[in-house]
Amino acid sequence: MVEVSKIERAFAAIDAANAADPRSIEVKGEMIPYELAYGRRMTAALTHFAPASAPPLQLAARAQHLERWMIPRADYPMDRVGYFNWRNDQKKRHAARAEELLLPLGFTTETVDRVKFLLEKKKLKKDPDTQTLEDVICLVFLQHYALDFAGDHPEEKVISILQKTWGKMSAAGQAAALELSLPPEVGQLVTKALADE
Repeated sequence: MVEVSKIERAFAAIDAANAADPRSIEVKGEMIPYELAYGRRMTAALTHFAPASAPPLQLAARAQHLERWMIPRADYPMDRVGYFNWRNDQKKRHAARAEELLLPLGFTTETVDRVKFLLEKKKLKKDPDTQTLEDVICLVFLQHYALDFAGDHPEEKVISILQKTWGKMSAAGQAAALELSLPPEVGQLVTKALADE
């Protein structure tokens, strides 16, 4: 019998937490809890983009939206300040919940602290792992969520978001984004966004 690795056990614990998401999304004809699908997509994208990633980055990618529905956006003012406060509270909660799930599995405090550091997006553009995590977040958004986002917002807002997304990415992340097989509508919007840069 093959021994289940500590990382696989951690993925299972994160997935079990995310499986409680009351929202769902269709993936290949099957309805799956929303954040469960997101976590798996993050792992798949990281494995493709940076296959040699260290365990803390692998864990942070899977836990990126850990129980995200527990802090609804609607609980905050629907303005820029409200949005940033909501995002910051999400980061702190993701980090705290990751710690609760990982410590009982035998991960060192050093590893868990590194996962929390990454989930809180510290030293973006300066820390290579934080930047890789951000690149993967952007790649997953472009590949899986940009089409629905574009359908819900005016084109000028979508283009602005795509430009901000592009600005958060490293050169390697941007190169990987250009290689994605995007829906035609998203590809056209990306082309417009980059032309306006």
